[in-house]
Amino acid sequence: MERRKFLALGGASLALLSSATLGNPLKPSKSNPKFIWVILRGALDSLHTLVPTFETELERHRPKLFGGIKEDLLPISNGFALHPALKNLHQWYGQKELLPVVAVSTGYDGRSHFDGQDFMESGLGKIEHDSGWIARALENKGKSGIAISRSIPIAMRGSNRTTNWFPSRMDGSGEEIYQSILDLYQYEPALANNFEKGLKMKASAAGQMDSSRPGAFPELAQACAKLMLADTTLDCALLELDGWDTHNRQAPRLNTKLAELDKGLAALKQVLGPEWDNTVIAVSTEFGRTVRENGTEGTDHGTGSAMFLAGGAVDGGRILGQWPGLKSKQLFENRDLQPTSNVYDWLVDTLEQHWKLNSTQLAHIFPTAQARGEIITRRRPV
Repeated sequence: MERRKFLALGGASLALLSSATLGNPLKPSKSNPKFIWVILRGALDSLHTLVPTFETELERHRPKLFGGIKEDLLPISNGFALHPALKNLHQWYGQKELLPVVAVSTGYDGRSHFDGQDFMESGLGKIEHDSGWIARALENKGKSGIAISRSIPIAMRGSNRTTNWFPSRMDGSGEEIYQSILDLYQYEPALANNFEKGLKMKASAAGQMDSSRPGAFPELAQACAKLMLADTTLDCALLELDGWDTHNRQAPRLNTKLAELDKGLAALKQVLGPEWDNTVIAVSTEFGRTVRENGTEGTDHGTGSAMFLAGGAVDGGRILGQWPGLKSKQLFENRDLQPTSNVYDWLVDTLEQHWKLNSTQLAHIFPTAQARGEIITRRRPV
């Protein structure tokens, strides 16, 4: 890559970030509704997360997994309960700020994490590495988005309205690198100015995060919210949380992961403050896990899972989707939760209501999806 192009790319990325001063929360603006997508990489086991306690087959399929949490589950409605670690989500359900959706999939019919995630992020009903559904949504919305990740995920590729940010783990030697870059920029005043602003933002962000865990999900969520508050062009963000591939020792591992997720989502709400009422968060995963526990007290790659829609803009307190049942004849391939709806369909309803996108725009974003016509967001006057 030519030196000038390299410098321009680096400066452009920092220029967007440098507009954020990571400080004063903005007054909520109904004209700038926020959308945040949280990807759970590794395939979430929905039956250990959004638990159908009414299912007589559940304990037979999962004597150890279900038996270990059944006394501590957090009931919501219709016989479903949340995992004990999801205390904030349970509270949000009671406050009508959470919509769990049962038995969903993206339509991906394989069992590869990498392909499943690529399929989910492209949103085209096929894998396309250079065009992501969030990027297409931002193009239609006319706003910008940020991925809290080390690189641009597929979901945000194909648009110049996206960027990424992640806390640096460099030690003090990083200062020498920054100075070297400034030296390179000495004949490019605009780039030098943008880079210096970016360094100020980096210092400010570091002051808001737990320096001992710069990559922990709650700290990343906190930084994400601060960036969105500080830059009025950022109407969208993407967060990632991996570690959901629980082939063994699932119970203790999900205790930790679900608590981390719950704490991170709570951090988003706390930092967003009044802007929470203007925000929708979607949480989804590439596919589900087997209904039956395996011999190592875990579960294997499956099909149907669950997703969550949360936020102050969500008309919650209900469970969405159609439950397929857990009898052997009701399972997909006699092993997995049978999906009864598509993740994209729920996102179409969400974007139509929250971002006011029309059918033509939505068809460009999700060409294989169909609107369900469900009420997702609160109908507030503009």
